[in-house]
Amino acid sequence: MPHHRAVDAPEDSVDVAILGGGLAGNLLARQLRLEVPSATVAVYERAESRGWKVGEATVEIAANYFVRRLHLANYLYERQLPKNGLRFFFDDESRSLPLTEMSELGPDALPLWPSFQLDRARLETDLIEMNRSMGVDVELGAAVRDLVLDEADGLHHFVVEQAGSRRGVRARWVVDASGRASIIARQRSLHVPTGHDTTAAWARFRGVADMDAIDAPAWRARVRHTARFLSTVHFCYAGYWIWFIPLAEGVTSVGVVAERSRVSDSVRTEAGFRAFLAEHRAVRDLLEGAELLDFGSYKQLAYGTKRFFSPARWATVGDAAAFTDPFYSPGSDFIAVENDFVADLIRRDLGGEAPASWRERLDTYEAFMQHRFEATLLLYENQYDYLGSYDLMRAKLVFDLAGYYNHWLRPYVLDDYRDLSVLDRILADRTQTLEVMRTFRGWLEKAHAALTGRGAYAAHNRGEFTVEFAEFVPFARDLGARISPERAAEHTTWLFGTSFAMAKDLVRSTRRPESVERATR
Repeated sequence: MPHHRAVDAPEDSVDVAILGGGLAGNLLARQLRLEVPSATVAVYERAESRGWKVGEATVEIAANYFVRRLHLANYLYERQLPKNGLRFFFDDESRSLPLTEMSELGPDALPLWPSFQLDRARLETDLIEMNRSMGVDVELGAAVRDLVLDEADGLHHFVVEQAGSRRGVRARWVVDASGRASIIARQRSLHVPTGHDTTAAWARFRGVADMDAIDAPAWRARVRHTARFLSTVHFCYAGYWIWFIPLAEGVTSVGVVAERSRVSDSVRTEAGFRAFLAEHRAVRDLLEGAELLDFGSYKQLAYGTKRFFSPARWATVGDAAAFTDPFYSPGSDFIAVENDFVADLIRRDLGGEAPASWRERLDTYEAFMQHRFEATLLLYENQYDYLGSYDLMRAKLVFDLAGYYNHWLRPYVLDDYRDLSVLDRILADRTQTLEVMRTFRGWLEKAHAALTGRGAYAAHNRGEFTVEFAEFVPFARDLGARISPERAAEHTTWLFGTSFAMAKDLVRSTRRPESVERATR
């Protein structure tokens, strides 16, 4: 039996103990103060201060959660940056095109539904102060040890080591928001491999060139002079992509995500990372003279979990639970939905609802999150080969965004995620949903093979532009309204039909790329 040093002070008791004071933990603490004001909430964070982190880009579910659920609209527009959608650039096979000649997919105006680029260090620091002012006990430099989760409907227990002292804490609910430290998942062996083997390296830079200041009138005019700088910019290549994300006060996050088989392990060193970026002309031009401020990496990104929420009154949220892939920035979306579910369960439990009732609801929430994870992973797993082709990504984006807007975003903005009848309908359709996704992926695989066989994989990676959200404007305007199922189905059928037709056209086309035609004349 392990020996543990005695605690130095009487034990504390709280309704909710949140392990980790990063984004997920502090957002949940704020939500609990707003939705369950009678609950005592404490946050225990090992670090003594907040620093830059990856996961800076948000998309529409997370933004809706911040603005509507957590009442952070004024803060976000005052202290963070608005985001101008997702933007994708495509290069030639020698990675030598200047930025202005790359083909591009992206918006030509700010999207109808807002999203934000987050300086995580600033946001988490500010959230700590907001939470303390709301009555949350946020403890920094507080390491959690000796966690004992009670499975017999009792109180959970752990020890906090802080400033050389130890004290015990008992809590009715324990929520693990410790990020990749994953306190509960490691203790319970919850994490499971996915087969999606990707690696990442990143840095923050100061002095990155402003792509909106490039003196190229036609290039600027094709997006109606909108702010490309505010987008989450993806430079897309077969097997990997490079991100540029603007943060406040002149800092830019730059990173690479790659299939592990596509890059050397040296990319996860600062020198190797710099050298890798310098192999790409457009990226190199933007970074010329920029100052590197920090550096980080992960050897493996994706992992699943056996359980998000337990009827024994513990839960895992954010990266402490599971992670898919950052390509469409889903991380904070997962936090939003997980936190909504956890807050609802805690509210019902502390409000006296019968355990059998809220635990039945918990089972539905668990099933939904497992479905959400599986469906999200399908967007990325074995699809990195397609990223470097403008033609393939045009079709893929229409399909992926149609699924996101209809299947995930619409019920969220309508507050249907806590309606068990809606979740039951989504879960009843999950086999069909996944089958449609796999069928489309099959067509992309055929299109990839056809393009590669014709030497046309990168045929239109130069000089092309498609407005990313053009097909979605009427669809997006309906998202916040209670439209008829027939109208929703009409939107979705049209968008899915468009994406399938695009993929099938790529398979069936016999037209050789212009570059090949010119070379053989």
